[in-house]
Amino acid sequence: MASQPVSDDSSLIKRITQQDDTALAELYDRYARVLYAVAFKSLGSKEEAEEVVLDVFSQVWRIAERYDSRKARVDTWLFMLTRSRVLDRLRAMQRANKMPTVSVEATQIQLPPSSVDPVEEVLISERRTQVLAALETLPVEQRLVLELAYYQGLSQSEIAAQTGLSLGTVKTRVRLGLNKLRIALGAWNG
Repeated sequence: MASQPVSDDSSLIKRITQQDDTALAELYDRYARVLYAVAFKSLGSKEEAEEVVLDVFSQVWRIAERYDSRKARVDTWLFMLTRSRVLDRLRAMQRANKMPTVSVEATQIQLPPSSVDPVEEVLISERRTQVLAALETLPVEQRLVLELAYYQGLSQSEIAAQTGLSLGTVKTRVRLGLNKLRIALGAWNG
């Protein structure tokens, strides 16, 4: 993902807890585009994806002291915050009966022009390719439940209802799929 070491990300979070806005700007520059890509793929709306990214970094500013490096890397924490904001927006859109059609098979995401370093753009693109390739290695049934959860924002209960599978089966497939993704992505990074 980003070329900076994990410890550098952690030091940025520590600086953010001390209200260092330049640290927040650095973290934003490092991760905003990839978080935007994740949000856009799920929401299908440039405006909604931009709002999610702004919400995430606003939340980081407010709750940076809650970050625990023993539980997750900074990038993993940011992705979890992004996923949570995306799910909130998808649920709100569902309630408003404005659920967008999201292509689960979409592999190309158009990003807005930015002044991001070309090297970082290549790293982000490589990471996206790695994630998509890792998804392709999963058995179809595990990939399906993960795509429904992450790209369409469905809860495990909603996935069970939509697919006709038992909740236990959905939970097992999600857990197995995530473990396989973690292993596959760890192999590429490690």
